[in-house]
Amino acid sequence: MSNTAESFQPESDAVLGPDGNPVKENAASEVSAEQQSQAPQSRTVAAQIPRVSIHIFCEKPETAEAFQKATEDRRLSKAHVTVQMGGIWGGAEHFKELPTPNLIIVETVETGNTIFDQLAELASVCDPSTKVIVIGQQNDITMYRELIRQGVSEYLVTPLSPITIIESISSLYVDPSAPPIGRNIAFISSRGGAGSSTLAHNFGWLIAEKIKDDTVIVDLDLAFGTTGLDFNEDPTQGIGDAITSPERVDEVLLDRLLTKHSDRLSLFTSPGTLDREFDLDPGAFESVLDIVRKSVPYVVLDIPHIWTAWSKSVLFGADDIVVVATPDLASLRNTKNLFELLKAVRPNDAPAKLVMNQTGIAKRPEIPTKEFAEAVGTEPVATFPFDPQLFGTASNNGQMLAEVDEKSAIVDDLQRLASELIGKTNPNENKKKSILSLLGLKK
Repeated sequence: MSNTAESFQPESDAVLGPDGNPVKENAASEVSAEQQSQAPQSRTVAAQIPRVSIHIFCEKPETAEAFQKATEDRRLSKAHVTVQMGGIWGGAEHFKELPTPNLIIVETVETGNTIFDQLAELASVCDPSTKVIVIGQQNDITMYRELIRQGVSEYLVTPLSPITIIESISSLYVDPSAPPIGRNIAFISSRGGAGSSTLAHNFGWLIAEKIKDDTVIVDLDLAFGTTGLDFNEDPTQGIGDAITSPERVDEVLLDRLLTKHSDRLSLFTSPGTLDREFDLDPGAFESVLDIVRKSVPYVVLDIPHIWTAWSKSVLFGADDIVVVATPDLASLRNTKNLFELLKAVRPNDAPAKLVMNQTGIAKRPEIPTKEFAEAVGTEPVATFPFDPQLFGTASNNGQMLAEVDEKSAIVDDLQRLASELIGKTNPNENKKKSILSLLGLKK
């Protein structure tokens, strides 16, 4: 077994876990195994696991079930995974006559020195490059230290949730010196004209200009995209040039293809012309977006209201999904179908967010928001009323909503949505509150 944890120092009083944080003395992780299994679905950005072979040997049926669910996750789609029973002894016997895979995961129900005796048997048949994760029953820091010292890549305690498994495997194939990958946040309309593009553009602008985080907005509506119009930009290059030759795209070329709108906001604009057809392989988008998300913390994906192999692939692969709906029957049907599908294909991801848009249009019959939410099975995280003056002025002037009316309630709600979704707030708002608090104390 190869030691992939060279930075660990077993003799030190402060032991570091796989994430670089101190491990508590009475636990092998910062939360108990029971807490991990009952925790809500993770918002951690786990990297796509590369094309590696993974062989898993379980002792208990519930552990095998957790691994089986994990293998269905989008981030493990490239890996070749085999799950079977047998534990450490089963793994050692299996590989006596066979080459070992890139990663072996073994479960043990034993305690004490018996575990190390079993691992010695497994080590005798392992290739030097093979990584090993051990699943145990004891939340014991002493055992954790010794396993890491002997070359085990990770030690996890049952019961396990699928997302814990995915994040643990992903961490083995991420360069610790590389910057963290950015979060993909996808906006999609439940029907044409629902306004997801406008909200996506304003959402990305608020992250960059108000929350002060570097952001890229990617316009994937290749023929009819409006990012250039909404930001009053007329770039000569954009995402159309990237996806037609994805093998050429690197960080240097990406910098030339992006339109720098401000210090923190860049745009990956669509061609917006009809002289080309873009019926492309999903892999083209995946490779380009992988490079984009390595360059900034947040990537806002403006996904068109179409249903193709590549649009589905981009949507399913996003870290967060916002579905924008209008209060009518067609939108209700499509929204319900989308949420059911996303729940089925993304069981280990955070649920999609519902945003109601264009509510309250005069003299137009509409489905009440409460009834819409009950039918879909989720409450909206934001509701934006119909405001033709604000949205029309912004669109025609090539401005964002906050540039037209910063004090609008719609802008406030969109700012709140952005803050809640990425877990950060406007630093100026915090400063303002601190000053007001201080003034209050002086009165």
